[in-house]
Amino acid sequence: MFGIQGSGDTSGFGGLRLPGYAPAPAERPYGGWFDEVADEAAAALADDGGADFDTCVHQVTVDRGEMTWYVDREHLVRLARTLRDDPALRFEFCSGVSGVDYGEGVPQQLHVVTHLLSMTYRRRLRLEIALELDDARCPSLVDIYPTADWHERETWDMFGVVFEGHPSLTRILMPDDWNGHPQLKSYPLGGIPVEYHDAEIPPPDQRRAYT
Repeated sequence: MFGIQGSGDTSGFGGLRLPGYAPAPAERPYGGWFDEVADEAAAALADDGGADFDTCVHQVTVDRGEMTWYVDREHLVRLARTLRDDPALRFEFCSGVSGVDYGEGVPQQLHVVTHLLSMTYRRRLRLEIALELDDARCPSLVDIYPTADWHERETWDMFGVVFEGHPSLTRILMPDDWNGHPQLKSYPLGGIPVEYHDAEIPPPDQRRAYT
C-alpha cells in the first residue's frame, strides 16, 4: 500500500509504523466552555469532601477543539458520578468506551478512553485512564452509565482490560473460548477463515506474501 517491499507483512501496510501522538498538557485559559466545566467539576468535588480536582485529574489536554482529562483510575467512578449529577455539568450519557495500545516501549501503553456527552448543554468530554499491561484493571462505570455495559465488554474482549464491578464481563465479538485479545499490539497477525455463501476468505496471514 505504501510501496514497501520485502517486509513479509501481509496487512497491506508494509510494516508502516507511526509514533504515538500525545498532545501537550493545556494551560489556562483553555478557551470556550472548557474552563467553565473544569471549574464546576473542581467545585463539585470540593463540596463532597473527597480528593480535589488536581488529584483526580492529573492532566487536561485541549487538542483539535476537544477536551480530554487524564484520570487516575481510583477516582474514576466518583468523578464520573459528579459529571453526571452536578446540575452545571450534566454529562448524562456515555457514548462509548474503547481501548488504545500504544505499543512496546511506551510507559503505561494501554489506555481506556471513555466518551461522555451532555445532552443538556451539548458538550462532549473525554476521560482517559493509562494502565500498565501487567495491571490492566479499571473500575466499571455500568452502575453510573448503563450504556457502558457492552462497550466495556468489547474493550475487555479486544484489549484485555478487566473492568472491576462489571455485571457480566464476557466476550462480545470473539468466541467464548478464544485465546488472547486481538487488538493488542503483541497479538500475532493471523486469524481463521471466514466462510460466506459459495466462498471462503483466508485469514490475513495467508492471503498474500511479498517476495
